[in-house]
Amino acid sequence: MGSTFGHLFRLSTFGESHGGGVGVVVDGCPPLIPLTEADIQVDLDRRRPGQSEVTTPRNEADEAEILSGTFEGLTLGSPIAVLVRNKDHRPEAYSEMSEKFRPSHADYTYQAKYGIRNWQGGGRSSARETIGRVAAAAIAKKVIAAHFAPTLEILPYVESIGALKAKVDTATVTREMIESNIIRTGDPESVGPMIDLIKQVRGEGNSVGGVVACVIRNVPVGLGMPVFDRLEADLAKAMLSLPATKGFEIGSGFAGTEMTGREHNDAFRMQEGRVRTVTNRSGGVQGGISNGEDLFFRVAFKPTATIMTAQDTVTTSYEETELKGRGRHDACVLPRAVPMVEAMAALVLVDHLLRQRALRGDQTP
Repeated sequence: MGSTFGHLFRLSTFGESHGGGVGVVVDGCPPLIPLTEADIQVDLDRRRPGQSEVTTPRNEADEAEILSGTFEGLTLGSPIAVLVRNKDHRPEAYSEMSEKFRPSHADYTYQAKYGIRNWQGGGRSSARETIGRVAAAAIAKKVIAAHFAPTLEILPYVESIGALKAKVDTATVTREMIESNIIRTGDPESVGPMIDLIKQVRGEGNSVGGVVACVIRNVPVGLGMPVFDRLEADLAKAMLSLPATKGFEIGSGFAGTEMTGREHNDAFRMQEGRVRTVTNRSGGVQGGISNGEDLFFRVAFKPTATIMTAQDTVTTSYEETELKGRGRHDACVLPRAVPMVEAMAALVLVDHLLRQRALRGDQTP
């Protein structure tokens, strides 16, 4: 089912939205990395439902249990299994969906592909699957800090919700600024209007989408491979594997198509004994390989597919009907998507850092 990601740092997620639990098995983590449940819990708390007035009210503590791969607080080098048990699941809220396909969900396509589906909350297509990714990324960030780049910072933030766009300075934004508000944007003036918009569309039984931007600082030079494993290609696959994503762009993105080559090129210069670029329209990647500048990309998230108003659909016996959403859902996924984007970025980076070390040892350009 395509539930495995990575080359040297590999993870396989498991579980369904309303089953007994969800989790991940991580293979390829080096030994002797300090790791406890508390290290993982920090990021799970940022992802979990019920954390604020603008997220789904589903009440899950999302407590991590490390089942294998550690001993006396250190990784063993063997597979690490992490389990999060589902406790506040209510599959009965989805009983109507057992016979009706939800518009813009994976219900029809899963049924057509596999001949069977878990209609309780969407099963594997639910964003609850991302718990395993976030748990794996907590481990990945420990590996990055211990072995490769202790000053590396991954800073995703909500750039826009609907037509509202935040004004965020990528050079100065900090994690503290982002995490200081329930929207997770780096622009304090945008918080109030964004909260109001989410509440408005939720009150209308509707939903709204937006964009998460991400800046990654202190990235080593040389990550990524030419041709098929380009760094931006792996980042794109990682981000577009997240539920509800519909677009990815890096650096100047689509806006770069409106520039000439002279306007778009990032001129080189020497600064403090290293090669730097005057501008960063490449978004930190040239030829598929990191150039040492900040990585910068954006991820587009569609409006939540489940809305509390009637929509046209068809039944499992292919008869036309209507369906009104039930259950507990985010009217906007953006605030909870921020730690998911961070997780996928960390997983791509740790894998490429391990691959670069395997290729060239401890040499740096």
